Amino acid sequence: MSFSPSNESNSDFKPMSEINVTPFVDVMLVLLVMFMVTAPMMVTGLDVNLPQVSSQIIDNADEKLILTLKANKTIYLQETEIALERLSEVLQTNDKLKASKEILLEADKTLPYGFVAKIMSIINSAGIGNIGMVTESAGEISAK
Repeated sequence: MSFSPSNESNSDFKPMSEINVTPFVDVMLVLLVMFMVTAPMMVTGLDVNLPQVSSQIIDNADEKLILTLKANKTIYLQETEIALERLSEVLQTNDKLKASKEILLEADKTLPYGFVAKIMSIINSAGIGNIGMVTESAGEISAK
């Protein structure tokens, strides 16, 4: 509650019944600017140099789990890094993979073929029979 001095004397104060919303508006504008600046940075995904081939476009790629192999041989399931030794265990215990038995493999094109084949073998031994290879085609994600 705020008080305003009256014109008659400095000792007489009357309460103001109005709410001062200026600080509230200031805070909201600052929050709006913060969200506008940070929203483009929150785009998810890992930076992988995919091979470019002509292939069919994936219809429902958002619903499938993506296993990413980066150029430095780090492995990610969605955005979670996984050690090579734990990959089979993580794949076998993932509820979404148990239900769909399908995964998309996104491997950097500079990786050795043997490493990618080893990962595919681990995926297959984990009971996942349907592996889609993610490639780049004119800037769009596609699988073959």
